Amino acid sequence: MANALDEETGPVREEGRDINVIAKQIPVKVGTGSTIFQVLLWFLPIPIIPGLIFLSKKIKAAQYLRQLEQKLQHDASQIDNYLEQRVVILQNLAKLVQTAVNLDKETFTAIAMARSGRMTDTERNEAGTKIENLNARLNLQIEAYPQLEAHKEIKDAIQQNSYLQKEITAAREVYNDTVNEWNKTIQIWPVYMIVAAKAGYTTRIPYSVSKEVKEKARDVFF
Repeated sequence: MANALDEETGPVREEGRDINVIAKQIPVKVGTGSTIFQVLLWFLPIPIIPGLIFLSKKIKAAQYLRQLEQKLQHDASQIDNYLEQRVVILQNLAKLVQTAVNLDKETFTAIAMARSGRMTDTERNEAGTKIENLNARLNLQIEAYPQLEAHKEIKDAIQQNSYLQKEITAAREVYNDTVNEWNKTIQIWPVYMIVAAKAGYTTRIPYSVSKEVKEKARDVFF
């Protein structure tokens, strides 16, 4: 039998295709068959026991999903903490280079929301984009005056900024891993899927970069 996907014979899309994160939450739904399945467990030749076993599994599944939801909150909070630290570093850097860079009021609002724990996935992405834009503006100022890079405090701030960017990237990867675990788990039938449907759970949207960042990634840097 030939390969279902044959890279030798195609079809091949030579122009390539960009990849985007679909920002859509899909609710978990189960049909009548799942209800019948649960009812039948209580009327098998060995009465009660199968139903009790399945009930126990559902309780454990619900507990695990609640724990996983808390881990999602924790992972998201880590991103918010690093974003807040990076804003502080960039503010200090802006003062050191004595530029007229004005931080958007929306950026402070986004960071305040992060501290309050009310930031949604979409708002977290927007805050990250604003911080990246601020970083780019500061870099342009520093590049215009190369002697500034020799200033010790500025050099330290640039290093701290670079470190925090790596930490943000790593934290986003951890968050996406947890989102992936959540999205896979709530689709496992019968136990997790039935529990998730009853609780009204939906899939979660992973972190994605903005259109501006994607376009910058295509630029020629050298």
